[in-house]
Amino acid sequence: MSRNCPHTDNAMRVTLLLLMCLLGVFPLDVILPSFPAIASSFHVATSSVAYSVSLFAIGVALSQLFIGPLSDAIGRKRLLLVGLLISALGATGCLLSSNFEAFIFFRLLQAIGCGCFVLSHALVQDLYTGKQQNNMRILLTGASGVFISLSPLAGSILQHHFNWQGSFILFTVLSACCALITVIFLQEKAGNFSPRGTLSSYQVLMKDSGFLTLTSFSCLAFTCHFSFIVSSPLLFMDRLGLSAKTFGLVFTGYGLTYVLGGVVAHWLNERIPPRKQIGLGFTLIGASGIASFIWGLLAGPSIASTLLPMIICTMGITIIRPTATTQALARHPTRAGAAAALNNTLLFACAGLASALIAATGSLLSVTLAASFILTGFLGWVMLARMPQLGEETH
Repeated sequence: MSRNCPHTDNAMRVTLLLLMCLLGVFPLDVILPSFPAIASSFHVATSSVAYSVSLFAIGVALSQLFIGPLSDAIGRKRLLLVGLLISALGATGCLLSSNFEAFIFFRLLQAIGCGCFVLSHALVQDLYTGKQQNNMRILLTGASGVFISLSPLAGSILQHHFNWQGSFILFTVLSACCALITVIFLQEKAGNFSPRGTLSSYQVLMKDSGFLTLTSFSCLAFTCHFSFIVSSPLLFMDRLGLSAKTFGLVFTGYGLTYVLGGVVAHWLNERIPPRKQIGLGFTLIGASGIASFIWGLLAGPSIASTLLPMIICTMGITIIRPTATTQALARHPTRAGAAAALNNTLLFACAGLASALIAATGSLLSVTLAASFILTGFLGWVMLARMPQLGEETH
């Protein structure tokens, strides 16, 4: 079918990557509104359910560290299919669990399977070349932001109509669709290494200062996004007194910024080299921090003074992450799986630590968030100035 219908084949590959992007954020974010219902169903404290999310994140991080380099050795397709099967079995087990211990076990099984979604970055490297790689990552970065922003609203709808089981049912259905597209449209790529030596790829990557610097750019940008996500309930609901429904609507509006950011990033990708794209992104992040600090000081906290600077920041994030990731993975094309796994793990580790520290500042949260954006912009520019020449510097 792919030889006879190239346009259909490409459309389905894009659909596959978007589904992987959605399934990567789905189990963490859509379940949030169901915390009280899950706690009630299993007769445990809500905090115990929250801990299960942390356990899930740890499971995904550990899983992808093995899946990434292993895919370089034996190929992406079979590992993606195995991961989808395991994650669907885990979700089904959660549905059928009769006690919280069983729920936690199957939730961890689901997390191990979800580690396969890190392969989306490696698949972009395999399936596209040149500017197409960056354009696809711009699309996936924008889609991820939209999916995350819509998650509270989607989770509330599923909870209302199907109770807490709704998110697990939908996850299983989407996993089956993803597996079907994978079987029909994704061609297997031969591995480059023996499976015994796959973890040695990390030694090569950790010795590459250029890869680590480019990954640091992605980490800095993603930390800004993640810190705002973690802090947003405190900023909008606790400080400004918004209801859960209003917060969901405001957050949905914020998600649309990723669409606009994606359009701008795509336009820039066709016109200016990677170094200038990254520099512009850090300039926008730093400017958003200055705007947030000054606006908050002059006008006090409000939806506008909180959201509008974040829109500027998000534009910078959407410009930096795809470009930095493409340049990082391009340094090791035969180790794209390991590079994607290490990139993604460092991304969440840095963002999780920084967001926890920022969220712990209490009454100074708004000021701390603004200061972190200013610092990020400054650090980004300092690191960029010390970075050797990037690929495709001339257009």
